[in-house]
Amino acid sequence: MTYTLHRGDALTVLKTLPDQSVHAVITDPPYNSGGRTSSDRTGRTARAKYVTAGSAHDLADFPGENRDQRSYRSWLTELLTESYRAAVEHAVAAVFSDWRQEPTTSDALQMAGWTWSGTIPWIKPASRPRRGGFKQAAEFVTWGVKGTLDHSRNLYLPGHFIASQPRKDRVHITQKPIEVMRQLVRICPEGGTVLDPFTGSGTTGVAALREGRHFVGIELSDHYAAIAERRLQAELTQDDFILAGPEE
Repeated sequence: MTYTLHRGDALTVLKTLPDQSVHAVITDPPYNSGGRTSSDRTGRTARAKYVTAGSAHDLADFPGENRDQRSYRSWLTELLTESYRAAVEHAVAAVFSDWRQEPTTSDALQMAGWTWSGTIPWIKPASRPRRGGFKQAAEFVTWGVKGTLDHSRNLYLPGHFIASQPRKDRVHITQKPIEVMRQLVRICPEGGTVLDPFTGSGTTGVAALREGRHFVGIELSDHYAAIAERRLQAELTQDDFILAGPEE
């Protein structure tokens, strides 16, 4: 399997991708959420929003977290429109969001041309309780299809996921569990190409390569692009290390 990692602005790079060149779009954009008020959502860094005070890890911030909801919807619609153009017929787009942004994410998906096909909950057992109310123990994957699903594929995927965020070897503030991403990328046909316009630390790409898919990623942060590059490169050479074995 192969990968291409572009360093730059997602929308700028998306416009350069050829028509009908990817088979799935799986991405975790900056949610521009993380608060009950507008100032909470637009006036704080990603780290201030999503990292618990006193946390042991000291992970780098990431850009793009200070849009209000209207500008977020407009921006995401444009990104998903370019992704739609770059996708083949029957391709699926799967976009992560939290509960605050799930409604506007489904709006953006449909405004971009995708047929909204469902919302998949990702349930996180290790999540914070909420005094006097229900625990906020889930994020969501809003998904849609270009045209119709390819019913000729003998494929049956789960309608929800249960997994906690990685703790060991965690390298990104909002890093997703590899076991969740490996199931998601299976929506892409074997040998097809998965596109992630917000690559972050590269977990979608790692999952795609492990599952026999090609990967095209885009990342604005130089810090996280460097981490993703290392992880993706290691994935390409991993089989060599496994096969080498001890010398006799």
